[in-house]
Amino acid sequence: MKQSIVKCPGCGLMLPNQYFAEPSRFHASGECMELFNQLSYYTTSHGQPEFIHQLALDAYGAQHSGGITRSITTAFSLIGLYLVVEHGFTGKQVQQAHMELGRKKITWPELTPPPTSAAITIQEVLQAEAGESRDAMIHQWVHEVWNSWSHAHSWVKEAAQPVLHAE
Repeated sequence: MKQSIVKCPGCGLMLPNQYFAEPSRFHASGECMELFNQLSYYTTSHGQPEFIHQLALDAYGAQHSGGITRSITTAFSLIGLYLVVEHGFTGKQVQQAHMELGRKKITWPELTPPPTSAAITIQEVLQAEAGESRDAMIHQWVHEVWNSWSHAHSWVKEAAQPVLHAE
């Protein structure tokens, strides 16, 4: 019997259908979200002060925008990617920037996802050997997803200004 395949609406990843429920936070298949859950276990148990989990969360959030994804999720994900790629922030610094932005009463715009998803998906990240190789792949994923959103870079750079004031 041939197993059915499900396509993730966010990243386009084709995975065996396990009939997982679609997540309520991201424009993703349940199967793709399960891969993110596996990566989250790795990143949250990492124990490094850099807090690499924030990088993975923002890469996944930006790559799985659209559909039901709230505008604040997309905005914060993109701002996080920008701060890492363009300003060398750590995940911990991005988390602090998100908290600072979260205190402001801002109506975040609906940003249109890129027509083509970044070439790296969560599956490639998880396939990298745990440790330095996977951590490097997370950083590469962050860069790829950030680059895929080039049409929104100007908006993101402007939106991030309040958290760059201390630089």
